[in-house]
Amino acid sequence: MKNKIQTYSLTQHKSLFSSTDKEDYFYTQTTEHPYISEPYRAESYAIEFLRKGSIIMQTHLDKKIIHAPAVIALGPTVTRSFTKNSDEILIDIIFFKPQFFLETQTNVFFLSQYEFFENNNVLELKGSLKIKFERIFNLIKELLEGDSKHQSAALISYLYILIYELDSVQEAVSAEGTQNPLFENFKKLLFKDFLKQRSVEYYADSLNVTRKHLSEVIKKNSGKTASDWINEVVILEAKVLLQNKSLTINQISDELNFQNQSAFGRFFKNHTGISPLEYRK
Repeated sequence: MKNKIQTYSLTQHKSLFSSTDKEDYFYTQTTEHPYISEPYRAESYAIEFLRKGSIIMQTHLDKKIIHAPAVIALGPTVTRSFTKNSDEILIDIIFFKPQFFLETQTNVFFLSQYEFFENNNVLELKGSLKIKFERIFNLIKELLEGDSKHQSAALISYLYILIYELDSVQEAVSAEGTQNPLFENFKKLLFKDFLKQRSVEYYADSLNVTRKHLSEVIKKNSGKTASDWINEVVILEAKVLLQNKSLTINQISDELNFQNQSAFGRFFKNHTGISPLEYRK
């Protein structure tokens, strides 16, 4: 069922800020982040610069408190939700559709090659990094609050700078090896294949390790079992789909590859305490 997953359009994002900006991108500096507590996706990319305060963000199954100063990068496919953590924040947010950025780019896969849009979405800034990104976002703010006839082209140039700077910093962070590679590869494979594959054996075989070894590594690195990870990502996807009122419970059951609607209902209630219909209300 293509295009059935609930996503926030750029127009919906604009409405959260009462914005009437351009069709393919928009920028805002705000003291009120749109706290959307239910998981959702978006049709646009987003790069955010948290200047002051802190917010709570969950991407996929990873929940963290983000303290300023920090940069957040989110691709369209990332399931995310936000909750309030501090009374006072200041944040710059740039939303842009892929076609806007790629209109002058011959490589249509340019954005998808940068992993920080999908994983490791948060860069906490220290020392000179804070000053560097503050300068870039100040220039973007000045550009987009002005009326330059070259605004779109200039913004694309600034986005290139942001992406290249983020990539450089993320490379340095990745070189430190903060996570177990097997655990990281399990998560990548899980988010790619969970709709079709829910057995620990499948992931162990695909990663060329025994089920026991995989389970031990995941438990050590996350405190949860491999089965917990599989079940939780299915529930997360179910919550995203249930927000799309045009889909029936039976259609969602099919999309998630359950044997029937009853099996999906039992699975959902076992893990959330309520039925899919009750969650939808």
